[in-house]
Amino acid sequence: MSTTAIILAAGHGTRMKSALPKPLHPIAGRPMLHHLIASCAAVFDRIVIVTGPDMDNVARAAAPHAVAIQHDRLGTAHAALQAEALFGDGEVAVLYADNPLITPETLRRLLARRGVSDAGLALLAMRPDVANRYGRVLTEAGYVMRIVEWADASEAERGETLCNAGVRCAAAPDMRAWLRAVGNANSKGEYYLTDLVEIARAAGRHVAAVEAPFAELRGVNSRAELADAESAVQRALRLVAMENGVTLMAPETVFFSHDTNIAADVTVAPNVVFAPGVTIETGAEIRAFSHLEGCHVGEGAIIGPYARLRPGTRVGKAAHVGNFVELKATDLGDGAKANHLAYLGDASIGAGSNIGAGTITCNYDGFAKYRTTIGERVFVGSDSVLVAPVTLGDGAFVAAGSVITDDVEPDAMAFGRATQTSKPGRAATFRAARTKTGQP
Repeated sequence: MSTTAIILAAGHGTRMKSALPKPLHPIAGRPMLHHLIASCAAVFDRIVIVTGPDMDNVARAAAPHAVAIQHDRLGTAHAALQAEALFGDGEVAVLYADNPLITPETLRRLLARRGVSDAGLALLAMRPDVANRYGRVLTEAGYVMRIVEWADASEAERGETLCNAGVRCAAAPDMRAWLRAVGNANSKGEYYLTDLVEIARAAGRHVAAVEAPFAELRGVNSRAELADAESAVQRALRLVAMENGVTLMAPETVFFSHDTNIAADVTVAPNVVFAPGVTIETGAEIRAFSHLEGCHVGEGAIIGPYARLRPGTRVGKAAHVGNFVELKATDLGDGAKANHLAYLGDASIGAGSNIGAGTITCNYDGFAKYRTTIGERVFVGSDSVLVAPVTLGDGAFVAAGSVITDDVEPDAMAFGRATQTSKPGRAATFRAARTKTGQP
């Protein structure tokens, strides 16, 4: 029997106060929708995203999964019903894109509990430290009797700690029938998934609750809740890194992406940010205030402080990237060094080369990008400008302050300076003239 996850992502998310749809707001460098899709993909055979007619960016983010459109926003049950044709003949779970942190393990437990013959409907529930205005899940003899919204709950019911997390799971035929049976006799005239509990029980079926941690089931409906979710995910990522042998000197100041890959015996100093697509090999040191994205750092390399590695960069074994050095789409070879105040973009730099302070590669002419190729054991003096496309052969030496526009042969020394002229006594004459006219 097939399993299908229906992810509801059609809401405007007005509390976010953003032109960006709520499901696309990122946590740990990945849209909320992608977090939930990743968990569902590990468990379900099919994933369907329900979005609105004016949310093409959400539909694109859902690819390659199927998309159903809720043309009229008439509530959560109505939204789920828009995917009815894709339910299949097995189990169907309905989830929310703004519950992005549900784990595959919890989803498997939900499916397993629904699969028990006495549970026609299974749902996820949680016990927040502060229950606030969450709907309460009222149980008896191990089964859910009803869900009561906080506004409608009595004082005794508000004292219950088990709260509704929104996710529902049932066999496809039941899910179809029960969604169709949902009415809209409420103040907003909308069709709500919460009514499935009452409908399933009226059909003589038991409703079971699967409890999971609030950290997984928390909803994200505002910028404050987004920040709380980010904080929770970062704490988890830091803990995993340290458990895997990474030294974080000030863990609370280091920020990871969902896919950051750091080997054991890497040391990360305070105030470092890892954007998506970063791999760090063993023994590397990432010094303070560095920002890394889409790059690979080799074994034993030293990055920073105050370094920026941009996408497409590969730093070789035992290479050094120092303070205020920026690399973009650059291969820095084993043992090579760029220790001070340099920009190296669209470059290949061979092993053992040294790039002096103030060096830049001029890789863009306003229309296209060009590549600079620097061989092995090349010395580039301080304040040099390498105008791409240009190649420096192995062992070449570029004198400080040079502008290099032509290729340099291996083991050649290149000077790209204007000729220096010295006029004896001219400085004294200049000062005397300025003093006579009263000019400073």
